[in-house]
Amino acid sequence: MTWWQGPRNASWPPARNSSGATATPAPGSSRSSRKRTLPSGRSTTSSPGARSSSGRRSSGASGLAYIQLFDLFIAPAPDLISGIEAFFAAGIATLEATDYVEGCPIATVALEVAATNEPLRQATADVFTAWIDAGTEKFGKFGLGRTAARTLTITAVNNLEGAFVLCRSLRDTEAMAVAGAATVDVARRLLDENAQL
Repeated sequence: MTWWQGPRNASWPPARNSSGATATPAPGSSRSSRKRTLPSGRSTTSSPGARSSSGRRSSGASGLAYIQLFDLFIAPAPDLISGIEAFFAAGIATLEATDYVEGCPIATVALEVAATNEPLRQATADVFTAWIDAGTEKFGKFGLGRTAARTLTITAVNNLEGAFVLCRSLRDTEAMAVAGAATVDVARRLLDENAQL
């Protein structure tokens, strides 16, 4: 089962452009302007400010769509551990089904522009914050306190993003499997600590 074949069969993945890529801005462009062709055939040049504005909207729309994954895999799970296992197993299936093309565009943008483009840095920060808030809410429904649920969410996001980098580079899903197992280990520890309170 891939991410877009979740238990609730929701609409997934996020909208894609005509080339089939996830609709996010091309990261890391250092050019001061970019030409585009108008319907009349004339060319125009977009300003850095216009590209930043467009990039913020695109990053936000695409990144926020990934919040659906919490609803697809975590919310309907019978227990916390099986939900996390299903989530990372679907990540493995997604990488294999897309020949390692599918990944996280928000992480790519953040890595490329965080130090050079403040509007896009803020846009990616807003997306990551939304992910953390959503995950904290969903994980909290399994009996974890807010702090523990937030810790687990950040762990899951950290592990997922790092796994994407290694999997796509190595063209192997081992890193995603290790990331899932590591997230499960943290979840079990947090559940045990919660039970002792």
